[in-house]
Parts: sequence; structure tokens; C-alpha cells
Amino acid sequence: MASFDIDGDLVRKLAELLSETGLSEIEFAEGEKRIRVTRPTAPQALAVHAAPVAAAAPAPVAAAAPAGRPVNHPGALTSPMVGTGYLAAEPGGTPFVRPGDAVKAGQTVLIIEAMKVMNPIKAPRSGTVTEILISDAQPVEFGEVLLIIE
Repeated sequence: MASFDIDGDLVRKLAELLSETGLSEIEFAEGEKRIRVTRPTAPQALAVHAAPVAAAAPAPVAAAAPAGRPVNHPGALTSPMVGTGYLAAEPGGTPFVRPGDAVKAGQTVLIIEAMKVMNPIKAPRSGTVTEILISDAQPVEFGEVLLIIE
């Protein structure tokens, strides 16, 4: 097997790129040489939501929903990630949904931008949007109730 010298600067640059982009894995190849840098994703999610005292995984969900928000509502659509919630595809654009709109399962109801990636959030079931609990371009937390579909 041929000798392979590891370029420490390249590894550091790749690791920095992982942090900047929020990716969990990156691979660089040049000829026969390949370098793959990975990082665990679960500890990062816990670190973002950790209180001064370490909390169990369900705690961020309970902490993310402000008082008065219908966390246990059967039609509550919660945020699957931390990011910025957008109600339309572009600033000033037509919202994906409004209260009273009928939606079908799998229909995009909003977008969450996380680490410069636009993530479509889809309706988990068909129904009518009765309430939208965030405003456009609002930061959202993991587990936060975004809207209600009845």
C-alpha cells in the first residue's frame, strides 16, 4: 500500500467548512487520495439547546414552546430544526399558506433556513390551516409550534 501524507491544513480547512455550513460530513478527493471529515450531529443539536444544566432530549421541545402555544394540539406542526422561518418563497411574495387555507399532506407550508440552506417544511397531513404562530423571517427553535392544521 502506498504511503499517504495527511495535509493537516487541509483537514483543518475542511473541519472549518463543516462548522460554517452545518454539514455533518465532507469528503475531498484528489487523484488516489481521499480525505473525509465527519462530525456527529446529535451533540450539536443538544449543545444549541442546552440549558446551564444538561437536559434530556425531550427538554428542548418543552422549552421551545412559549407559554400559551398549543404544543399538545393534535394538529400542531413543530419545527424540525433551529433556523429562520419564512412564510413565502421570497421577501414580499405570496405566502405558502394562510389561515383558512386547505392543505394536502406533503404540501410545502413554509421554509426554514438553517445554515444558508432553505428547507421546505411540508404538511404532515391534509386539513385546514387554522393558525400560523410565527411571523415571516422569525427565528424558530427545534420543537416550536409553527402552525396548526385541523
